[in-house]
Parts: sequence; structure tokens; C-alpha cells
Amino acid sequence: MKKPVLVIKFGSAAVTNQLGDVDERIILEIARQTAVLQEKYNIVLVSSGAVAAGKRFLPKYRGTLSERKAAAAIGNPRLLQTYATYFKPFQIALAQSLCERQHFANRDQFLQLKNTYETLWRNNIIPIANENDVVSNQQLKFSDNDELATLIAVGFGAEKLLFSTSVSGVLDKDGVVVSEIKKVDSDVLGLARTDKSSVGLGGMTSKLNFARLASQMGIESVIFSMKTEDGLLKAMKGETGTTCRAINNRISSKKKWMASGSLISGKLKLDAGAIEAIKKRSSLLAVGVKQVLGEFVSGEIFQIVDHQDVVVAVAKSKVNSVEIEQQTGRKNVEVAHADDIVLL
Repeated sequence: MKKPVLVIKFGSAAVTNQLGDVDERIILEIARQTAVLQEKYNIVLVSSGAVAAGKRFLPKYRGTLSERKAAAAIGNPRLLQTYATYFKPFQIALAQSLCERQHFANRDQFLQLKNTYETLWRNNIIPIANENDVVSNQQLKFSDNDELATLIAVGFGAEKLLFSTSVSGVLDKDGVVVSEIKKVDSDVLGLARTDKSSVGLGGMTSKLNFARLASQMGIESVIFSMKTEDGLLKAMKGETGTTCRAINNRISSKKKWMASGSLISGKLKLDAGAIEAIKKRSSLLAVGVKQVLGEFVSGEIFQIVDHQDVVVAVAKSKVNSVEIEQQTGRKNVEVAHADDIVLL
């Protein structure tokens, strides 16, 4: 019987110590606990930490773009070697998978990635994915590895998506871990602290936003810490961290791609009436558009946001952004057909 897919993302702060070096004790625990889970799952590890592992070799490191790329080039093989060292006693081989945003936007390239991962799994090899920082185009890059992990989870129809971070989960206003979130809404997003670790790009807001996307795609997510004893194994059982429940939506593979894999070219801010209309599965008309943000042409994917800039849907445009601006307020101009709108 085919194993379900499990995607586990480890942030920079989760795998490094206070000095910014890779914490080998954490890597050992990742190996030990992953070995248990591999019996039941096809696993993808998404690991940050390459920049953190490489920047100490650049004496005057200031964090510029070229320095981050250089640090990643140094740190990637060192990080992978550390993982390989600690997975070896468990007789698990690893493979490096350096990804770029375009690999998910291009269906043919994604299918090549899928075939490669399936070949690795058949041979009991776990791929470790990371962004190909050295060559990634700044205009076409992942926002962070939370996005990469989510795109892999959605693309492979993962059963579960785990985010390992430096804190024990989403904290309420009293600093207590929220054990379960049924829907990631504005109230939940308001709980997220806006600060980031000194070694990472993301933060709790990023994790919650991508947990929200995963939830809409039918994937349960857990935000947890490896500093908890048996943290990974307990997170799988819902015994630690914050579990974001999946929503039971039947979404076609095309719409899943639109909501996750496609490249977003711009945004449209809608009035309350238009938001309600698309939630009732109506097409989007120019009359409901309050503001056009960014540029896109017919056939490209754009985000739909409400008055609070919360993304409520993505859609494929029937007209370009210039035409929409020129015809804002007109009732007979269809911007996106109902069949090409995916609610989030």
C-alpha cells in the first residue's frame, strides 16, 4: 500500500544554537524521530540553516544579497553533511533537492520533481529540500522555506505538514500555547508576534498564513518545537504544539495549483459586496474592484484581498490590469469567471 506523504520543515532558529551554528544535538533528534516516522510515511524534509551554517566563513558578513548567496553556497553542503552523519546510524540515506519557485509554477518541471521524489522514496531515501539561493531570481523566489514546504505538501497531496520553530507553538495573549486552531482567521493572525529570529527569514505570521493555505487544501498543519522532548513524534499525535485543522474541501488539482503553485502577478482589492459575491460562487465584475495593485495580463493569476488586505481568493484574469483600472465600476465587465476563482 502506498505510504502517505509527510512534509517537515525545520527553520533556521530550530536547527541552530545561540551562536548561529548548526546544533548537532537537534539534528540527531531529527534523525532519530524521523527514522520512526519513515516506517509509515514518505517524508520530505525542508531545512533552513544553510546561510547560518556558512556565514561565519565570511569574516565581514553584513547580510547583503550577494553575501547571503555566498553563505548559502558554503553552508548547504555542510548542512547536508551534518544531516547525513546523524541519519547514517539509522541506515537512512539522504538526497539534496535545491528548488526554485519556477519549478512549481511550471507544471512539467513540477512533474519531474515529483517523479524524482517518488524514485527516492521507492529506495528508502529521504529528500532534503531547500531553496537554490545561489541562483534564485529575486523576483521569482520563495518568500521563505515555509512557502517551499507548503508548495511541496500541496503538490504531493501530503497528509500532514509540520513546521518546527524556536517556540512551542502559537501563543495566546497570556503566553500559553494554543493547542488547536480550527480556522486561521484575522483573530488568529493577530496572535502572531511580528519579530523574527536573527537567523531566519520567516516568523509566526508566515507559518500561520501558509498553515491557512494548507488547511484550505485539506492538509493538517502543526507548529511545534524540537526543544520539546520527542517533539516531532508528539506533534504527529497532536500532543504538543499548535494543530491547525484541515478543511474538508474537494478542490481540483487545477485549483490547487492556482492557489499554491502558480506565480501571483498582482492583487485586486474588492469592496465588501464583491467579496460576498465571490464567496457565493459568482464571477468577479469590475464594479466591485476598489484598487488594482501590481500589473498582470490576461490569463495570469492574481490575489483578491479585502479592505484589511487579507487574501480571500486567487483568480485567473480574463483582462489585463490596465483594462481593469480603466473600467473599474462597470457592471458588465467580467474580470474573472467563477470557475477560475479559488477561495482561501
